[in-house]
Amino acid sequence: MMSQLVIRRIGIGIILLWVVSVLIFALTQVLPGDAAQIRLGQQATPETLAALRKELGLDIPWYMQYVVWMGNLLSGNLGISAAGGATIESLIGNRIGNTVFMTGIVALISIPLSVTLGLLAAMFPGQLLDRIITTGTLGLIAVPDFFVAIFLILLLAVSLGLVPAVSYLSGTEGFWKSVYVLALPIATLVIVVSAQMIRMTRAGILNVMGSPYIEMAILKGVPRKRIILRHALLNAIGPIVNVIALNLAYLVSGVVVIETIFAYPGLAKLMVDGVQTRDIPLVQACGMIFCCTYVILILVADIASILSNPRLRHPK
Repeated sequence: MMSQLVIRRIGIGIILLWVVSVLIFALTQVLPGDAAQIRLGQQATPETLAALRKELGLDIPWYMQYVVWMGNLLSGNLGISAAGGATIESLIGNRIGNTVFMTGIVALISIPLSVTLGLLAAMFPGQLLDRIITTGTLGLIAVPDFFVAIFLILLLAVSLGLVPAVSYLSGTEGFWKSVYVLALPIATLVIVVSAQMIRMTRAGILNVMGSPYIEMAILKGVPRKRIILRHALLNAIGPIVNVIALNLAYLVSGVVVIETIFAYPGLAKLMVDGVQTRDIPLVQACGMIFCCTYVILILVADIASILSNPRLRHPK
């Protein structure tokens, strides 16, 4: 039963990726502008434009373009940038490393912080600490990420001068120097993603605390701290992992605003630049990377939920 559920989730993920690929291709086709015109400039002759459009494969019907694109994608060939002529792999190489570096640090900080604060709030429901945590996280969830970023820039970079306002990396910085340069985007993302994870951790544990076996343990006099750490937390792993996976997916694919505000040379910023130059192959490649990451993380979360459920691990 458990293996069937896992295989079914994987099958759904594959179908979802195919549907997403169709949507990405269709949506990029309706972007205004012509990649050949942008690449050659306004002074290009009709003959030159026609030759470049043929070279880029823009002269064939859209459905044939999709078949060619999917074939190249499945073979690992992301194609050639329509705006600059460089391979997309070379453009993405450094940028994806920058994004993974920043999001990795954010994950290392936000996940332990969120689980800890969520546990503390669940240990003292209705008390002062719980009210402070829940009120604070609710307020942060309601605030847009760009507002948090601008506020931190004004406070930490402009007023106090503690950290740089622009997160530019030349590639020669060491680890701690890179963390210092990225302090503002890291702080922004930690604040944005931690709020939701804290609330869901608290909600998941309190939901489990209403179970009959937990109530029996309370009646037997088992300390609340032990009940939460030894019993409730393990049974709340499924929803907690799902929330963590959703927020990690946001870190990889939803940092467009943050990377743009801080001029950080990441993958999301590269996709924004591709939209501005009408570099359709680049936008399609970045979009598929984001979507694949999102689907894989959600798939991992679903499998973790299945494995954490004793009724599915040991079917009768």
